[in-house]
Amino acid sequence: MSTAAETANRAKFLEELIARGHLIPGGEPGIYGRGSDFHKIFTAFDELVTRMGAADRPERPRFPPVMPRRTLERAGYLKSFPQLCGCIFSFGGADAAAFDLAARAERGEDWSALLSKTDAVLVPAACYPAYPAIALRGPLAPNGAVLDLGPCWVFRNEPSEDPARMQMFHQRELVRIGEAEDVLEWRDTWMSRAALMYEKLALDARLEVASDPFFGRGGKLLANSQREQRFKFEMLAPIACDEPTAVTSFNFHQEHFGTAFGIQFADGRPANSACVGFGLERITLALLRAHGMEISNWPRRVMGGLWPDGFTAGN
Repeated sequence: MSTAAETANRAKFLEELIARGHLIPGGEPGIYGRGSDFHKIFTAFDELVTRMGAADRPERPRFPPVMPRRTLERAGYLKSFPQLCGCIFSFGGADAAAFDLAARAERGEDWSALLSKTDAVLVPAACYPAYPAIALRGPLAPNGAVLDLGPCWVFRNEPSEDPARMQMFHQRELVRIGEAEDVLEWRDTWMSRAALMYEKLALDARLEVASDPFFGRGGKLLANSQREQRFKFEMLAPIACDEPTAVTSFNFHQEHFGTAFGIQFADGRPANSACVGFGLERITLALLRAHGMEISNWPRRVMGGLWPDGFTAGN
């Protein structure tokens, strides 16, 4: 539970972000447009991730922020996070029902009962669409696969006035699929890379063992197991208040996705996988908190880390 002081600090930070044009209110909690300078920071950090991971020589597929509902089901997301998912509903009725829908909307009445569920959902984790795509290729090569999925829009149904907890945001997701030892070595390498990046940007970030916010009574047991086995780590940094927020996660899935989607080696063994996710909006917010709302006043060291070829002001 947030204290009154933390709630006040988040509200003050959000007001300042909006006043300085970094965030644009979208009409619902946790839904924002991004201003020009915000986007510059966001893009510069995204490009820094690309430079840091270039040695991996990853593939760079891109997926839309919508995926089949069956992918969500096979991934086991509904078992763990049903409260966060976003299903897509649409209208498929006849003319009379369409007129009824429009009339209800005009009167300010609820028209959602006239919609029906589609077979599509909003992507809740940027790596999800990659697993069925890799499975379609057939047997995995002995050295596995390394994927850079780029900055991906994702959705989580958790409306909040905390600017660090958006409903629609970007994950910069990287994925390693292969043998367990290779996957874990890759994940640990990215922990070191992330620490170096944040040091370069003078961002006060620390690494901690973590767990996901699993749902229901069994969620605490799952979270404890995840922590004990050190399957998940997070880098945390202050954003809207002194209590730090996760800005990067490092996750080892074991054979979960390999088994769920049929990603196998030639001998039939399921592959292991890991992912690294950078929360691009959260990192941008953390940098604004750390160095101020005016980019041109940031320390030279930070500017050089983000814009090695020099920062250009203006739109």
